[in-house]
Amino acid sequence: MAGRDGSARTPLTRIALGRARVVREVRAAAPLMADLAAPIPARGPWLTAVLNDQAAHRSPGVRPVAVVVEAHPQGRPDAVAFLTLRRRGWVTEVTLLGQGVGPVPPGRAPARLLARNPVVAELLAEGVCGLLGSLRGPWRLRLTGLPLGDPTARALIARQPDGLIGNERSSRLVDDLDGVGSVVRSRDPRELERWLPQLLSREPDPRACGFLRAAARLHVAIAQVEVAVVADGNALRAGLLTLVDGDDRWPWWGWTGIGGLGSEMGAPLVGLTAPVRRWP
Repeated sequence: MAGRDGSARTPLTRIALGRARVVREVRAAAPLMADLAAPIPARGPWLTAVLNDQAAHRSPGVRPVAVVVEAHPQGRPDAVAFLTLRRRGWVTEVTLLGQGVGPVPPGRAPARLLARNPVVAELLAEGVCGLLGSLRGPWRLRLTGLPLGDPTARALIARQPDGLIGNERSSRLVDDLDGVGSVVRSRDPRELERWLPQLLSREPDPRACGFLRAAARLHVAIAQVEVAVVADGNALRAGLLTLVDGDDRWPWWGWTGIGGLGSEMGAPLVGLTAPVRRWP
């Protein structure tokens, strides 16, 4: 990385702790997310919905944090890890921001440790380890939903002698609604609002229901959610929310009483865990 005078700049690593600071880092990372073609659940609008969900529930002992690698202070980042610190008894659990908040769309890796190249991925891993070293008391690292070959995950596991990295096969949601009835598909926010109450009435978890409502409204406003329904008048028979990114369609969440929603094998997901211990 070079400065204006052509001299090389040494990337700096810093930590931003707390919702307000992490919101600023999410906004600053938008160009990096776009350059890396991050999936929708690893982009600014989704992460903002997660931060809003955390703030709304005011969970004690839960703090968002960002580990940032950049060429100069307050510049555009070259690598970022958005994380959550959660106090569970005497242990601080470190997870990815958004991990466990959802539902997230199934079948692909929804999470990213954002790094522009392998060099800054190494620096990002060092920064995460530095964060762990700054925590008071024991901690546990548990990152899930990452893609195969994630360079920061590799760098992290190399620095965790008792850590484990494992793969699991996901299952993706299949949209076959066209085969069971007349389907109406729309990205119009008014159509989403029309059908959302009936859709959400099928979700038994109140917190998941709240996140679905907020995230769907946020993403339909930027034309990244499609609602598809099969209905008899105003009575919903089947419905599906799909995340849309250009030509890419990613079935997210749905309900049916007549079939038309199936599942099939999805992409492998990577998880990284380090057991409870203190950083030496």
